[in-house]
Amino acid sequence: MESSLVTCSKCQAILWPSQLPTGELTSCVSCGSVVMVEVFPAILHSHVVTLPEPLLVENESNCFYHPTKKAAIVCEGCGRFLCALCDLEVNGRHVCPACLESGQKKSKFKDLENSRVLWDRLSFAVAVFPLLFLWTSIIGAPIALFLVWRYRKAPCSITGKSNLSFILAGIFAVLEIGAWTLALLFYLTR
Repeated sequence: MESSLVTCSKCQAILWPSQLPTGELTSCVSCGSVVMVEVFPAILHSHVVTLPEPLLVENESNCFYHPTKKAAIVCEGCGRFLCALCDLEVNGRHVCPACLESGQKKSKFKDLENSRVLWDRLSFAVAVFPLLFLWTSIIGAPIALFLVWRYRKAPCSITGKSNLSFILAGIFAVLEIGAWTLALLFYLTR
């Protein structure tokens, strides 16, 4: 509510719009200087949400999806008129929702992510699942270590999970390689 408060231009004291005569000279309550305040009626009313009125004026084009809204731009994919709400900017191009959806299906927009490989979870699985069959960990551990090293800076889940899976996968892989090294040394020195 503070953004709608009127202040004195000399002392910056708050002048309550409901107590000021509109369009007439009056004196500031704090410093006594003469001020004239023009108060718009909307500042005196409580804020009520209403549905927007039609924005069309005769001879103006309207939005394809919202016939009562004024068109702001043309879709570069299909040529439909779009209001500001329907205008989607992708890679510097302005497209409508339908063109965006068909562009995603046809992979026209390379920067939009439809899926993501979760390298942290994959490396964790490659490190842990070979432990079910012990001899497969001799292959799984180096692959898991490679995945951890190669994709450590790759984005994780779209929902923003942590890199805990990468850390655990690396620890498991190092422990497995260490265990295989100790087993090999024990076998060779025996």
